[in-house]
Amino acid sequence: MNITDAIVDYLRESGLEQSVLEVQMEEVWPNVMGETVAKLTRSVEVKDGMLIVHVNSAALKAQLFENRFELVRKLNEAVGAPVIRDCRILG
Repeated sequence: MNITDAIVDYLRESGLEQSVLEVQMEEVWPNVMGETVAKLTRSVEVKDGMLIVHVNSAALKAQLFENRFELVRKLNEAVGAPVIRDCRILG
């Protein structure tokens, strides 16, 4: 077993895996969404499987809301686990 596998096993067994994945989700937002969207985003957080995004643009809010299911899929794919089930886009 390599060190990565050992850490993942420890996090899973200790119940910390979800918390780590939630923080990781917040960190991958700019990479997945791109520089323009990241600049228009005030905050990104995950609480109990819900991604909560605050944006500075009504147009961006509408676009993200319209594509929210694809957004959830892409972000979960980026962290390699089903961390979020749904999202709320707030202006």
